Amino acid sequence: MGVLDGKVVLVTGGGNGIGKECALLAAREGAKVVVNDLGGSLKGDEEGSAGPAEAVAAEIRKAGGEAVSNSESVTDYTAVAGMVTQALDTYGRLDAIINPAGILRDGMFHKMSEADWKGVIDVHLHGSFNVTRAAIEYFRENEHGSFVLFTSTSGLIGNIGQANYAAAKLGIAGLSRVVAMEGAAKNVRSNIIAPFAWTRMIASIPVKDEASAKRVERMKNGMRADQVAQLGVALCADTAAHVSGQIFGVRGNEVILFDQPRPVKSLARLEGWTPDTLIEHCFPAMNGSFFSLGASASVFPYDPV
Repeated sequence: MGVLDGKVVLVTGGGNGIGKECALLAAREGAKVVVNDLGGSLKGDEEGSAGPAEAVAAEIRKAGGEAVSNSESVTDYTAVAGMVTQALDTYGRLDAIINPAGILRDGMFHKMSEADWKGVIDVHLHGSFNVTRAAIEYFRENEHGSFVLFTSTSGLIGNIGQANYAAAKLGIAGLSRVVAMEGAAKNVRSNIIAPFAWTRMIASIPVKDEASAKRVERMKNGMRADQVAQLGVALCADTAAHVSGQIFGVRGNEVILFDQPRPVKSLARLEGWTPDTLIEHCFPAMNGSFFSLGASASVFPYDPV
């Protein structure tokens, strides 16, 4: 007996990395799986291939599970709606969507092209809209369904050279929160995961010095995609029906619950503020509560457990 016995799960980006591990684990836990992957390059600038998605689906079938493949893009709403239809036509139902599909086009913001900005936003943020919007009415009508979307510490905390990726990933946090709030009355859930895992996306990070080389080595050896998949699959289970609207991280064997923006400090002035008084009184009073400009490595400087 698995936690997803009798369920049907759509996994995007399922041909590699976290998506692949989620698809394989969902099948081992009893789900029938629609494995989606465009089969394109990391930057999303090459023609796709049906090979990666079908290879994972074939691996599931070889192990005795049930799976079909799909090689459409999450950036195309009609194509994503077709993935939902494929699940319904093939297996008669859809219970959850796990959506780690993504690309990277890193670069310093002052050098970033409009194409690189739009390309990343399209896959991550618009793609997350597409997969949630395409299934939300079906989930609401059946009063059952779970979305597992993917954010990143690049958005929650920040990383240099990833303005496009950070903007998209923080946008997904807002999207997931509202989907969870609006879906609560209909038992429709949405959660997001910020993964730490060695995938082809992480492998593309440039190594410029000894410190970054050591950090990359820690990630390669201590943070695996299959560890992230455990949480991704658990969030689809009926036994996790009380979990919604949350932001999780997975770092090796650690599961992290992130906070969400709430007021930190408030200062009032009865006669109102002016630019001078804000500079003289408000900013100094709040200075101790300001957040640093440190990247995610400054928040997680220790080796993974």
